[in-house]
Amino acid sequence: MWRVLNWNHVSGVATALFAIAVAAGSGITAATGRQAPLVTGLVIGVYLLFSIKVADQWEKVAVLRLGRYIGLRGPGIFHIIPVVDTLSRYVDQRIRVASVTAESTLTRDTVPVNVDAIVFWVVWNAEKSILEVEDFVQAINMSAQTGLRESIGRHELAQMITERESLGRELQRILDEKTNPWGITVQSVEIRDVRIPQALEDAMSRQAQAERERQARNILGQAETEISEKFSQAAVIYQNNPVALHLRAMNMLYEAIKERGSMVIVPSSAVETMGLGGTLATASLGGAKVE
Repeated sequence: MWRVLNWNHVSGVATALFAIAVAAGSGITAATGRQAPLVTGLVIGVYLLFSIKVADQWEKVAVLRLGRYIGLRGPGIFHIIPVVDTLSRYVDQRIRVASVTAESTLTRDTVPVNVDAIVFWVVWNAEKSILEVEDFVQAINMSAQTGLRESIGRHELAQMITERESLGRELQRILDEKTNPWGITVQSVEIRDVRIPQALEDAMSRQAQAERERQARNILGQAETEISEKFSQAAVIYQNNPVALHLRAMNMLYEAIKERGSMVIVPSSAVETMGLGGTLATASLGGAKVE
């Protein structure tokens, strides 16, 4: 009876009908001078106040008549018999969100982590959610927290950090198996944050830095190896072809002069070795004017 007479579920329509009935009884009483119309209007108003109910578009409610389930009502306006009929809690059938936290839970590789997740769920069968479980909201929260801990224990820390979507899908499957018999579907689970102890975070940072340094050294060593191989091939070519070596030396001198824009002094021994004297003489003779 307390649930029927709960003022939280008194609708505006019922309040208006109550006021109209009382006002009508008062008017008739004032006109006739008898108290019966006022009492009758008051009784009718109280009856309408607690018998007319309204459910919002997204709500469903179960009606129990003398403790026996007779059906769902809503959305919209509906009528019950006060005292004889009782109402269950109003079921919101919109998508709802539950925030779940698992603190200091050990992963598969025995690392304590704190994980925050968000569960999106919806009641697709209001009748089952009312009749099969006492408090489905609390049941969802408790099941989500337990399922999150179970899922954490089956994964290593690296998987949890890099494969959050996979962890969320697994948790969604675990929860959906539990909640489907209640008329509730878990649509998705999103892992919002994975926190590890600060000391372990610092150690992982140092490990990642050492790994990057190792990769950099390997790349540098590989580059030196490739360069040395190219130099070895070039040495063989220059050994068998001195002219190519001289041309390369001349090209290096030219590039140095071009880039710096200054004069380069070359020792005479280098000129003789590279044959630059003969080359320059030939160039001078070629450019001289014939008298």
